[in-house]
Amino acid sequence: MLFNLRILLNKAALRNGHSFAVRNYRCGQPLQNKVQLKGRDLLTLKNFTGEEIKYMLWLSADLKYRIKQKGEYLPLLQGKSLGMIFEKRSTRTRLSTETGFALLGGHPCFLTTQDIHLGVNESLMDTARVLSSMTDAVLARVYKQSDLDILAKEASIPIINGLSDLYHPIQILADYLTLQEHYGSLKGLTLSWIGDGNNILHSIMGYEPDPSITKLAEQYTKENGTKLSLMNDPLEAARGGNVLITDTWISMGQEEEKKKRLQAFQGYQVTMKMAKVAASDWTFLHCLPRKPEEVDDEVFYSPRSLVFPEAENRKWTIMAVMVSLLTDYSPQLQKPKF
Repeated sequence: MLFNLRILLNKAALRNGHSFAVRNYRCGQPLQNKVQLKGRDLLTLKNFTGEEIKYMLWLSADLKYRIKQKGEYLPLLQGKSLGMIFEKRSTRTRLSTETGFALLGGHPCFLTTQDIHLGVNESLMDTARVLSSMTDAVLARVYKQSDLDILAKEASIPIINGLSDLYHPIQILADYLTLQEHYGSLKGLTLSWIGDGNNILHSIMGYEPDPSITKLAEQYTKENGTKLSLMNDPLEAARGGNVLITDTWISMGQEEEKKKRLQAFQGYQVTMKMAKVAASDWTFLHCLPRKPEEVDDEVFYSPRSLVFPEAENRKWTIMAVMVSLLTDYSPQLQKPKF
């Protein structure tokens, strides 16, 4: 990870009938001199070093400054095309990717399940090879991480995870950029996750919170001299946190579990009462769309809420991902403090 991080998870463990929270403190890797990401896949942030993640954030800040603030035209992706496979509906992922890729001079091509049905009418292997012959990269928003893994194995072009059942790495890059902009640095921040143990949390943590991964996390904490603890009190989870984060309690595909999940998460709504035990400089993040039971209006629309800058930063970070995987461009902006 990029910084000392405490993640506080309040997960409805429906299989064994209890909820809990996780605190995780992890240290980042030292920054190195040279980063080369061209031609790689982005399936999960676990596959990237701290240096490489910082580079993508630096590039995001650079593109945002040059294009939004200075009004420059940077056709860095001119002549390139992007295949966009969406098994799940989306607002921010689709808009940020389509508008961002086009703003850089490229041509995005949107494919729904009516256009392409992964592994049904055509094998994943054949799909990967066809797309490799017609596009320069593919962003796929899918139900199964394993489909992304197969696409990446068989394709000769970069495959980017636009969301899967396990991970949502491009969301976390936007979160990190938002926090860096607000706090001036990521170092030492405490992130308090209060909600479902879903793909967003997995991307922050780098592992999913089941017993086997918890065991691996304990190994990481020993290696980094940090601490991992579990709790079931949301107020205790929020205590001292700089950033309170939550997400939907009912992900796409879990609609039949709605009643059970709403009951399981009673008491976990992020409110000003909860925020009173957080750090004095606390802020709030949510990847959207938001439901009132997850966070009340007082927090969501407060000056402490960074949800709309967070949403906008989806565009600048996905642009940086595309530029880093498809070009040799180097940031011109002075490197931010991480």
